[in-house]
Amino acid sequence: MTRKISAHKIYPVTSAPLENAVIVLDDEGKILAIDDIQHHDKTEIEFFNGIIVPGFINAHCHLELSHLKGIAQTGTGLIDFISQVIKNRNHAQEIIQNAIVQEEVNMQTSGIVAVGDISNTTDTFLQKQKQHLHYYSFVEYFDLFQENNTENIIKQYNAVFDALTETKKLKKSKVPHAPYSVSKKLFEYLSTNQQTPITISIHNQETPPENELFLSKTGDFISFYDRINCTTNAIPKLGKPSIYYALEFLKKENRNLFVHNTLTTKEDILATHQTLGNENTFWCTCPNANLYIENQMPNYRNFLDTNAQVCIGTDSLTSNWQLNILEEMKTILKYQSYLDLETILKWATINGAKALGFDTDLGSIEIGKKPGLVLIENVENGKLQATSTSKKIA
Repeated sequence: MTRKISAHKIYPVTSAPLENAVIVLDDEGKILAIDDIQHHDKTEIEFFNGIIVPGFINAHCHLELSHLKGIAQTGTGLIDFISQVIKNRNHAQEIIQNAIVQEEVNMQTSGIVAVGDISNTTDTFLQKQKQHLHYYSFVEYFDLFQENNTENIIKQYNAVFDALTETKKLKKSKVPHAPYSVSKKLFEYLSTNQQTPITISIHNQETPPENELFLSKTGDFISFYDRINCTTNAIPKLGKPSIYYALEFLKKENRNLFVHNTLTTKEDILATHQTLGNENTFWCTCPNANLYIENQMPNYRNFLDTNAQVCIGTDSLTSNWQLNILEEMKTILKYQSYLDLETILKWATINGAKALGFDTDLGSIEIGKKPGLVLIENVENGKLQATSTSKKIA
């Protein structure tokens, strides 16, 4: 049985917005046709007040931390934030699982259809195997530059990686946490022990001390390592920002997803595109998390000026008030209002789908795809409002 769905305006994302159009779906959500509404009996059409867009892609999330909502203070900076998460992370499995289930429901309801999800544990795997959403699970490895312990770290996270079975809707890869937490020895393992092409996610340039660490081997990260009794001998002094350390080990054959990028400059982006190519390089922004932790957001002009492929994530409930892509879009447009809805929609949909390798089915309203359809209400003259809401309708 087919459904016919229409609204005041439809945004296919990969083509111009449509008015007076209807989307015809089969009972599994596959798009059979996109047609002029005049060709159809209006009594057969479900008409919605608002705009219809493809399902959202949450390109960066830590679903397994959902039970930690509100435990971290805002505005403390990344290093103090990490310390708070480490201190408060352990809870009973029942509490962890209940939070994971609830937040997955919340993501679905708000229109998210796929998630790039960081996994340091197996806590989310039971829920992921129900395949309510598409997931790309990034099993995150870090050895804090303690190369005498790298082999143990590899065994620890390989056990997590092996516990998840891949399907069409469930993908996985082994990824480095961040330049400031992964030794050369561990980077080399991760870059040589996986087949290409896959998606590699890495936290990038989220806080000033991260760049300072590699520019001069000084600053708050050195103090942090001292406090946790970790040696710093293996940390290189590059005289360059942290992203250049990561670029030594990443492969252009993969889809490389840089996350946060709060301090990333135009020069950094161009150097990355030169090394890895523009087509397979993606830049994930998590604006509410950046404000929560550092009171700072990226300069998106740097990404526009370099034709960079930007996507959007929520990060975790330790660093955000909700896992909701529309709220991230509203924040971007509130603080950097030179951007427009059509640009941000691409970031929230097709770019994220490409970054995670789900763009065959997701990311745009096109015949043959099953992207999910999302209704955004309270949109005025093509602009999101503070009162705009989103919900999945197909």
